[in-house]
Amino acid sequence: MSQEDCNPAARPGAVEDVQGDGRWISQHNRFVQECKDAEPDVLFVGDSMVQLMQQHGVWKELFSPLHVLNFGIAGDTTCNVLWRLHNGELQNIRPKVVVVWVGTNNYKHTAEQVAGGVTEIVQLLINQLPHTKVIVLGLLPRGEKPNPLREKNSEVNHLLRGSLSRFGSVQFLDLSPGLVHSDGTIAPRDMFDFLHLTAAGYRRITPPLHELLLQILDETPEKK
Repeated sequence: MSQEDCNPAARPGAVEDVQGDGRWISQHNRFVQECKDAEPDVLFVGDSMVQLMQQHGVWKELFSPLHVLNFGIAGDTTCNVLWRLHNGELQNIRPKVVVVWVGTNNYKHTAEQVAGGVTEIVQLLINQLPHTKVIVLGLLPRGEKPNPLREKNSEVNHLLRGSLSRFGSVQFLDLSPGLVHSDGTIAPRDMFDFLHLTAAGYRRITPPLHELLLQILDETPEKK
């Protein structure tokens, strides 16, 4: 039995259009079209943490110059990202690096299931883009004070460090150091709602990611 069969977080699934405006599928269709029109060196895929990054200066300063596509959709789970990648968001492109950042919205799943869902995304990327490097970003802490969801995200990160080590082309990167203060709190200047990052929050955590991307791009041969 495959992981997809036994793990609900590793099962591709589209978002149900409960509001009736078709926004989620419209965003997905736009991404599929972008795959036909662009030749990215770097692809970001994930949830609102990816999507909102594009709205801040750090994106324009650090990431846009790297020939990047941003395929982030707010609220997405591992299931939704898997569905999108299975349905056209990897067609016609051969990025040198894919950055995956998803899992904090998997409320219904255990830490083990979430880590398995992320690993399933990684396996799909390796299968479809065998020459592409993958960076998996750890889930950030959430909530002003310690809480069960923060503990769950930390456990997901612990599991991913172990499970991803078997993939030679994959690196796990935890951007959370410094977000939680010594008293266990998170400041609103870093996370305005104690989940999503502010401009200052993105500026605080993204330099290590930018440095790693530059290193990988510098070491990766030009596409033929």
